[in-house]
Amino acid sequence: MSARGEESKSRPTERGAIRLAVPRAAWWLPGPHLPTIFGKVFRRVPQTPTTRERWPTPDGDLLSVERLRGRPDAPRLVLFHGLEGGLHSAYARGLLRQAHLRGWWADLVLWRTCDGQTVNAVRRSYHSGASDDADLALTRIVSGDPDRPLLLHGVSLGGNVLLKWLGERGDAVPASVRAAVAVSAPFDLAAASARIARGFSKVYGRFFLKTLKAKTAAKLSQGPLHGFGGAAEYYARSSSINFLSRIRVSTLLLNAKNDPFLPRSTLDRVATIARDNPRVICCFPSSGGHVGFIAGNPNDADYWMERVTLDWLDEAYRMP
Repeated sequence: MSARGEESKSRPTERGAIRLAVPRAAWWLPGPHLPTIFGKVFRRVPQTPTTRERWPTPDGDLLSVERLRGRPDAPRLVLFHGLEGGLHSAYARGLLRQAHLRGWWADLVLWRTCDGQTVNAVRRSYHSGASDDADLALTRIVSGDPDRPLLLHGVSLGGNVLLKWLGERGDAVPASVRAAVAVSAPFDLAAASARIARGFSKVYGRFFLKTLKAKTAAKLSQGPLHGFGGAAEYYARSSSINFLSRIRVSTLLLNAKNDPFLPRSTLDRVATIARDNPRVICCFPSSGGHVGFIAGNPNDADYWMERVTLDWLDEAYRMP
């Protein structure tokens, strides 16, 4: 490890060789759980002014998007948030703030039921494999601004959805999509589900259930959801690890090896798949927990994920 911290391995992609410099993890947040929890509890990020639009879906629902205007010559960043996230999430606000500082355009796609409005009326919600809603949002964004370079960024559940969409589309991804980043994506949903059911990680499951229970009860009253025959079918059809080999856009995968939501063996499998796909770059630092990448000291914490991943996207889309 250098004085600057850990560095991802670099290898040629269709946009050249890109290296990601990772700051040294905060010494005062050891283990997997403290970095995962600290930012969620103590971090405060001012809200960047955005405009909300609500777009109709083919099934009679609405998809909300928070939109940020940028410079005429700047790229557009499209963000997909994690489980029960949204505009209130510190990482989402941090990414929008980073985009604003760079003069970029940005769109935060809010999964169904995550816009602070009432529960939607149709018999579906959002889930880790909802790439059809990602496709709906991206198709509308591209059609409305076809010549602007598009940079994609997904966090946790949103990262899984993004990777699944990239693999599904393969060579058919719109030409304006220049690069993508997935942060703390679960990759293998069955393995992630088993991992979060063990030890201290159970606390995270209970945390998410607090907000999901009411939504789930309301949706179940309308009938079966999403067309899956059961959990095994849902995991198999929705896990992004099954789509990584088909990705044809320069894509960075940023996951901590000590992520309490995911077993280390899953990252080993992902790295093996990525070795055979030159467009997929793995950066797996030893520390960082789940979406908890923090450096600096207690009086000046550096939440570096947003800055570093947007730096990578900036370099990736500019390369010939």
